[in-house]
Amino acid sequence: MGFITNSTGSYFNRSLAQMADLRAGIERTRSQIATGRKIERGSDDPAAAAQLRSIARREALAEVEGDNAARLGQDLAAGANEIEAVTSVLQRARELAVQAANAPLGPDGRQAVAFELEQLGQELFIRSNAVSATGEPLFAGQSSGAAFTRDALGTVTYVGTPESGAVPVAPGTEIFRGLPGSEVFEFDLGGTPTSAFAVLGGLAAALQGGAPDPVAAANAAIEGIDAALDTTNRAATILGTRMAWTEQVEAQQGERKIVLAERRSRVGDTDIADAIARLQQTMTALEASQAAFARVSSLTLFDALR
Repeated sequence: MGFITNSTGSYFNRSLAQMADLRAGIERTRSQIATGRKIERGSDDPAAAAQLRSIARREALAEVEGDNAARLGQDLAAGANEIEAVTSVLQRARELAVQAANAPLGPDGRQAVAFELEQLGQELFIRSNAVSATGEPLFAGQSSGAAFTRDALGTVTYVGTPESGAVPVAPGTEIFRGLPGSEVFEFDLGGTPTSAFAVLGGLAAALQGGAPDPVAAANAAIEGIDAALDTTNRAATILGTRMAWTEQVEAQQGERKIVLAERRSRVGDTDIADAIARLQQTMTALEASQAAFARVSSLTLFDALR
């Protein structure tokens, strides 16, 4: 009798534990269907949970890199636009220098050309201190202040850093955000360091009586302006290359985001069709267990021995 009682108790305990597990499985599957998440706690699947954490970190970093690339593209485009405007200023200055060198200008004509050159020099100075959409200087390197300053005598000096900061835009990839003004407005002329500001300012002063031979000064200025144009054209090429590189990186970022999203979905999202099938199967098993338990538990000792 004791054996039968112990066996019955064990059966009851096993049956109750089995039905509790089935109910828990049903609730878990229902939750997975409702939330769309296959893993609610790390203990559900530690390996998959670790993968999801890794994917989440990579997605967060990709978001930062995407923002960096977008801002970098804007800064490079802004810098390229300013350099294009600078090129137009220098081209106009060259036309005026050619005019002063070849046309028989009187004092009034030279004054008019000098006045326009001064205006072009002022525009050049304003362009050199242009800022991005977020207010950061485009040509000051890593400095947050102005790229160029001008003293009381009109001498323009570069006060930024010699390099622009590099921006991380992808794993192991950094792109410089621009060019320092020293690589855009300054150059060597015959082995002597000078700048576009000095060339235009010097020609304007020469045409206003600062040189005994204005024509010779104009001819000399043409060489300097050509060197300035070569410098800005080289700068435009560099920025254009970086813009193309940034666009390529952004396209790759988009592809990586898709891959990460697919991987996250594969690891952590609920397969609705599979979950519904498992839910139906578990519910059927629970119903069968409950029915079997009800039949067995209703048997009397006489029925069991019969």
